[in-house]
Amino acid sequence: MTAAYSRTGLSEEEIADFQALQASQIPLKRIGQPDEIAAAALFLASSDSSFVAGAELVADGGMTQI
Repeated sequence: MTAAYSRTGLSEEEIADFQALQASQIPLKRIGQPDEIAAAALFLASSDSSFVAGAELVADGGMTQI
């Protein structure tokens, strides 16, 4: 659970239920973790992406594919 969820005022059980509902709608069947989003951003900011041009990197668990 990220800090954003803890600021909602929901109980841990309510947050878990909400996350399960969200995850069921994502093609990969799970919610992305902050470090996964950070890894995508770091890739784009690094020299590893030096030959990438005109591409869109979507880190959304497949949501834009449905």
